[in-house]
Amino acid sequence: MSDSIHPPMISPGEISQWPMLKIVYRTTPESIAALLPPGIEPGDEPNVNVTVYNLPVLDQPEYGVIMTVDAKYEGQAGEYALAYGIDQEGVVLISVAMNGQPKFLCDIEYFRLGETVKARCHHQGYTFLEFSGKVTGEDPLETGPERYEWWTKFSRKVGGEEGYDFPPHVVKIHSQYGPGYRLAVDGKLNLKESPWDPIASLLPMKEQLSAHLWWPEYKSREISMAGPLDPKAFWPFVDTIGGSRWPGVMGSPARD
Repeated sequence: MSDSIHPPMISPGEISQWPMLKIVYRTTPESIAALLPPGIEPGDEPNVNVTVYNLPVLDQPEYGVIMTVDAKYEGQAGEYALAYGIDQEGVVLISVAMNGQPKFLCDIEYFRLGETVKARCHHQGYTFLEFSGKVTGEDPLETGPERYEWWTKFSRKVGGEEGYDFPPHVVKIHSQYGPGYRLAVDGKLNLKESPWDPIASLLPMKEQLSAHLWWPEYKSREISMAGPLDPKAFWPFVDTIGGSRWPGVMGSPARD
């Protein structure tokens, strides 16, 4: 490990230096393809990325869980965001309306105690994700990652008719980080059935690939409009669950 990289020094009670818990697992290519709107393509690997965090947002702690899949837009590799579950109500609606960020309210438990790392995510009475593991040691990144993420922004036509007041567009998020500090975690991600957060059923786990605690070094983050999507081809994807991009019916789980 580079001599310039050291574990974060955290004052008692401080939250600004909490690590992100980042987990990657493999699903089936067909599962990812079914969730991507036309114009966004599956990535080279059928990977699902889960991030659990506690970060200061608007000067208060925000617990969150991010669920993305490897994807490409116009040949650029990145991740398509399906859901951002957070516990801060004040920023949910504005994030969806302004940038298309797929946020919804979610209750999250996340902590590290010594070498133990645990996380649980709950929504509408269902626990849909659990993780339990032990820190095994340093696993440093040699260089800082550059990350592209894709959101979709659109507005359905007032009155409920088919059509848009704002047709679907792709929003590009380009982030750059320094290596930061990273620890490997030996643990198990457990996906549980939920009609509100159907990650277990729509993105079934075939193999867990990695789990880490990561203290990133933030360098830059730019959010911009990337380009339009075919409005007619996108129409089957407008019904989602809450502010997420999980398929639903008028904001709720799909009915039988």
